[in-house]
Amino acid sequence: MTRAARGLSITRPEPETQGSGFAQVFDFLRDQLLEGKIRNGDRLLPERELALQLGVSRPIVREALRALSMLGVVEIRERVGTVVRQPDVSVLGDVFAFSLAQVPDAIDDVMQARIALECQAIRLACQRATTADIERIRGALDAIEATVDDAAGGGRADFDFHLALVRASKSDTLIQLYGAMADLLTRSHRDRRKLVEHHHDDAMKRTVVEDHRHLLEMVIAGDEDAADQALRKHFRIGDELRRQKALAPSRPAAALAPARERKSKEATQ
Repeated sequence: MTRAARGLSITRPEPETQGSGFAQVFDFLRDQLLEGKIRNGDRLLPERELALQLGVSRPIVREALRALSMLGVVEIRERVGTVVRQPDVSVLGDVFAFSLAQVPDAIDDVMQARIALECQAIRLACQRATTADIERIRGALDAIEATVDDAAGGGRADFDFHLALVRASKSDTLIQLYGAMADLLTRSHRDRRKLVEHHHDDAMKRTVVEDHRHLLEMVIAGDEDAADQALRKHFRIGDELRRQKALAPSRPAAALAPARERKSKEATQ
């Protein structure tokens, strides 16, 4: 028997705190989820009963439930009702990407958050990584080495390596937050690999591989401080590559200047 079948306890909000009907329903259901009063697989009360007990119209309840359905929080099933679901983190990632799509310097800001998140994750990975985690990280390292000359494949392999590190932390919150940034981080990895490929920098390619190998070694050794420092050093390489990318547009213009001067001289001769 579900919680809904036993009767979900609902307290009518005070009038002065209700706000809009939509926000009232949305906030109520969110609070119920956070407090653990409704969980994955539970069936909510019918729309009519929710509307009656919350003091709002059925269309408002329906609108709120549809919004939650789009977020993957609930599933509206014909002849069954509304069932609570565990949301797919990719939905959160889409919302995250859209919200930052037009924010200036969004990637730089995300990268700073990533540093804080991954440095804690690798410390936890040093304590908690299992044999399966180590094998997953090693497999991503092999992919990095195999795709060192492939910007697209290498960017994906790079992301997979760092995702495996975060998963090895066994922290659901860190994993969910990292997953929300997945699209932006994958693009960042790919852009950096394109820059390395463009400059034909063999030394940098070797560094990319060896840095990741060193990170794996620190996790296997369980050395939290060394792993943290190695990861921060690795991120500084990324900062330098982003700096080079920012300066790149000015280089073609400078390179074209002598050509323009030659053309100008020929035209006056």
